[in-house]
Amino acid sequence: MSPLDDYWLQVLLTLPETQRRWLAGAKALEIGRGGIAQVQRATGFSVNTVAKGMREVREGLPREMPDRHRKPGAGRPLVEDASPIIMKALKGLVEPSTAGSPMDALRWTHKSTRTLAEELTSQGHPVTANTVGRLLDVLGYSLQVNTKSKEGRSPVERDAQFRYINHQVAKFQAEGSPVLSVDAKKKERVGEFKNAGRVYRPRGKPALVNVYDFPSLGEGVAVPYGTYDVSRNRGFVNVGMNHDTAEFAVESLRWWWRRYGRRHYAKASGGWLVCADGGGSNASRSRTWKWHLHKLSSELHIPITVCHYPPGASKWNKIEHRMFSFISMNWQGIPLESYATIVNLIAGTRTRGGLKIEARLDPRMYAKGQKVTDEVWSEITFEPHTVNPQWNYTIRPKLSH
Repeated sequence: MSPLDDYWLQVLLTLPETQRRWLAGAKALEIGRGGIAQVQRATGFSVNTVAKGMREVREGLPREMPDRHRKPGAGRPLVEDASPIIMKALKGLVEPSTAGSPMDALRWTHKSTRTLAEELTSQGHPVTANTVGRLLDVLGYSLQVNTKSKEGRSPVERDAQFRYINHQVAKFQAEGSPVLSVDAKKKERVGEFKNAGRVYRPRGKPALVNVYDFPSLGEGVAVPYGTYDVSRNRGFVNVGMNHDTAEFAVESLRWWWRRYGRRHYAKASGGWLVCADGGGSNASRSRTWKWHLHKLSSELHIPITVCHYPPGASKWNKIEHRMFSFISMNWQGIPLESYATIVNLIAGTRTRGGLKIEARLDPRMYAKGQKVTDEVWSEITFEPHTVNPQWNYTIRPKLSH
């Protein structure tokens, strides 16, 4: 466009709606090839509005301007303004079937806009598929097309498991029972080692760390095992000093109950729901994990229900993106020079969403390679669920004789 564009735009903003469209159309005709796109970018008008203005200018403008102009804000109100409850209804339809990475800004749903429009209409919210598409965009969803391109596909039970976990979470939350997301964060070297990231310091005075990363130069390793209370947005991290074992994982749950859980869930009768990955110290196939859970259940007289995420789906575990990611951001660029530093940095993590975390150092040494014999296994009150029993089960307290 010409250097006079700034003046042209200033004049445009003073005109009523119809004249603005005509002036935009005249400007596009003046530019010629590519004029519609340039005017659209400059004014923010839609392509259709600019094209309509061009057509009206070509056909000839009326000698007299119309007396009536639409007032600001006139026209039919948006459906979400006329009926705000429609957004809640739409979110309720898509949330149970939401898939995709929770770390992404966009989420996507399995249901088509046409199907969602029909369901909303049946609920008393008559809308078109196009309107549903716009509302999904407002909610942060984008309809995607599935493409099979990888040889190693996910288990056929994967989608059913996500739905089942969602159902169990809603059930336990409705009962006022704790929903816990658990996992072990990666081991961290303790000492004056370089920690990725940057932190504000006086100019020219970076923190000095070891040139080499030899373990002998540090104090040892830190093994943070986290327990995240989904409903209350509260976290507890038990920082171990040697191995991430099943016994250590269950001990972390025990300490969560002692330091936090029993104050808030003493009257919860439905037990706990623990959402965990399928591998590691809390592996779905681990007898040791289930044995120590049975001991904890019997000790506290509380049934414990466990739902494991399918293989390769650890990033869906809420503790990853609601707690661990913020811990990593809080200590980035800061050398983890001591266990006290690690515990304090974890406990000092806060978010605008209200996340608070408590942390403790666990000095106990945990032995690797524990085995649970068939005889010991037979003592566990282990109840597999009907849906994906390899991933979903309830462990009940040992009956007293």
